[in-house]
Amino acid sequence: MQKVVAMRLPELKTIKNMRKQMGINQTELAKAAGVSQSLIARLEAGRVDPSYHKVKKIFLALENVDSGRVLKAKDIMSKHVATIRSNLSVKDAAKLMKNKKISQLPVVDDGVVVGSVSEKTLIDKVAQGLNFDNLALVPIKDLMDEAFPQIDENSHISVVSTLLEYNAAVLVTSKGKINGVVTKAQVTRWVVSPE
Repeated sequence: MQKVVAMRLPELKTIKNMRKQMGINQTELAKAAGVSQSLIARLEAGRVDPSYHKVKKIFLALENVDSGRVLKAKDIMSKHVATIRSNLSVKDAAKLMKNKKISQLPVVDDGVVVGSVSEKTLIDKVAQGLNFDNLALVPIKDLMDEAFPQIDENSHISVVSTLLEYNAAVLVTSKGKINGVVTKAQVTRWVVSPE
């Protein structure tokens, strides 16, 4: 049975900031999302707990508004995504992260993202008292974290940035296939020297 991963949306409080960054008003956003302007106003004021479906429509509309001028995930993602299988050992993951000079890996089994492992995961296990030698032999599936969020390559950079506040990386996918990855380091590099 395949594990279904729901799209993790940014926090509702980001709607107002994203809307203002794009220079649109509540009425324009409501029209683009197919919802009422009063819903947008109540959301921005924190006075309503909307359905997932309506929130998703609003964030998709934000992504699509003014899409010609908006920086998207595909503009800054790395197309070279190293992955690891869950049955391999922590030692294998550590070697791969060292060789690729990265600090996190998506865990992928048979083309399905099942979790993640990062330097932080390993450091946390050592801090909990697990011996280095014992840790090296542990299968990744026994200590992996939740999968990194997955977004469409046309997602607005503010969606990516919001997700990176809570995650080490964001996977950029299309039709269920991983096309790239965005990390905090990539966003920082882009800010310093945008291409």
